[in-house]
Order: sequence, then C-alpha cells, then structure tokens
Amino acid sequence: MDRIEFVAEECDDRLDKSVSLRTEGEMSRTYAAKLINGGLCKVNGTTMTLKNYRLQVGDEVCLTIPKASEAALIPEDIPLDIVYEDDDLLIVNKPKGMVVHPAQGHYSGTLVNALMYHCGQSLSGINGEQRPGIVHRIDMDTSGLLMVAKSDAAHRGLAEQIQVHSFKREYEAVVCGNITEGGTVNAPVGRSKADRKKMCVTAENSREAITYYSVLQNFRQYTHLRLRLETGRTHQIRVHMAYIGHPVAGDAVYGNGKPETLHGQCLHAKCVGFTHPATGEWMEFESELPEYFREFLKTLN
Repeated sequence: MDRIEFVAEECDDRLDKSVSLRTEGEMSRTYAAKLINGGLCKVNGTTMTLKNYRLQVGDEVCLTIPKASEAALIPEDIPLDIVYEDDDLLIVNKPKGMVVHPAQGHYSGTLVNALMYHCGQSLSGINGEQRPGIVHRIDMDTSGLLMVAKSDAAHRGLAEQIQVHSFKREYEAVVCGNITEGGTVNAPVGRSKADRKKMCVTAENSREAITYYSVLQNFRQYTHLRLRLETGRTHQIRVHMAYIGHPVAGDAVYGNGKPETLHGQCLHAKCVGFTHPATGEWMEFESELPEYFREFLKTLN
C-alpha cells in the first residue's frame, strides 16, 4: 500500500479537498472521500472518517491508498459516446480528462467503471480484473476513439492486429513551432531513468517506436498535424514530437508548459481501422474534433 502524508498549512480546508490537491489532480476528490469514509485516513494519529473535516494549521494527515487489486471495481452510470457496438466489440469516443482504467488515485469515474455499467459481464477478461475489455489505451488528457473487446476471442483478434501493425490508428495534434513538410520519427521509446513516470527516446531497455506525420495547416507559432502510429508505445506521439523539437501544444509533461486555454495536451485519436475479429470485414471509424480542439484552432486563426 502507498501513503499520502502531509502537514496542513491552512485552516478551514476540507480534508477530502486537501488530499486531492496534494496529489496534483491524480486522485479525485470523490475517491479521496471514499478512502476517508472507509477509515483509511488518520489526522494527528487518530482515524478520521469525516470527509468534510476542517483542517487546522499543523494537523498531520496520513492517508493509506490500497493497491488496485484490493479496490472494488464498481459499475458507474457514466454517459458514454458509443460510435459503434455489436456482440463482439464497441468503439467509444473518450472525452479529454477521463482515465481509461482504474489505477492509483483513480478507482472511480474511469472508462472501465462506465463500461461495466453499460456492458455488465460482457467484457473480455484477458487484461485482468482492473482492465476488462481494454485492448489499447489513450492518455487521460487525450480525447478520441478507443476500442473495447466484449469477448476474449475478440480481444485476442484485435491484439494480434496491433502486434503485427495492421491496426490503423491516426491522431490529430497541434504542436509547437512550424513544421513545413511531413516525415517519420523512428526512435525507440523506453522508461526515463531520471523520472520513472515519464517515457523518453532511449536505446536502453526500450522498444521500437515509429510515428508518421503530415502537415494539415501552419500557424505563426504552431502546426496542425495528422499522425499515424505504426507502433503504440506509452506516450509515443508526445515523446516523439518533443524529441524532434515540436512538443504537443499544452503538454505539461513533455512540452514547454500548459496553455490555460487547453487544460492538457491538444491531441485527439481521430481514426481507428481494423479487421473485425468475427466477420473478417475491414471497418474504419473517424470522430469529429472535440470542442476544445476546434476552439484552439480558432484562436490560432
């Protein structure tokens, strides 16, 4: 189990709010309240189950966070933008800000919580109890299309296509700086030694990563790109664009800051294409650019 420990610096701040703020948004206030109500928080050494307890300066807070496997995965009635669905799979248009599957600090409000409510027991179990149906992922602050398997057979069929690079995944992004023509980034991606939460281009303990990009529109300080993944490494587009000196606009991790108009990176999973694992039919879907993306393009114009 992990812990969050801190000493309160201000009076009259709610306990659940203070805990959430201490994680810099990684733990939702709702989940913090759930842990507090469950008796996993101590204030000055005494168990505190009141989420709305008003902290005093100097209060010592210790919150215990259970591992993902220990947390109950609860179906939640969260609206889903379903682009396509049949007995084998479904395609969801995920909004920016939604976490795909439960992880430390995000055990509620995730796409998986919503899928469990919508699909019931009809989700593949290959990726384990915390990731039912999840074949591939996109970042919390990336919007767009995501594939979900409703059976183990469909999951295996889709995963095989990803492995042999026949699964089509295209994105649109606004990146910093001017790119005059399309190109390819072929650079291996692995975990950063300096910061284990980040990925980087490295030859050590890495995997092949290839990204193709083309220019859609140039602006004074930005470029609107269409990108296609041949491989699907963690944070691949964000890492590759930063590697060539053109980080994704609004990327606070790999970029030059986070414009307040974006509240996260300007990156959208625009298109998916695949051979249906049951019928053998080629299927392809596109989603419209979300409002945050269109509004940012308007400001650039």
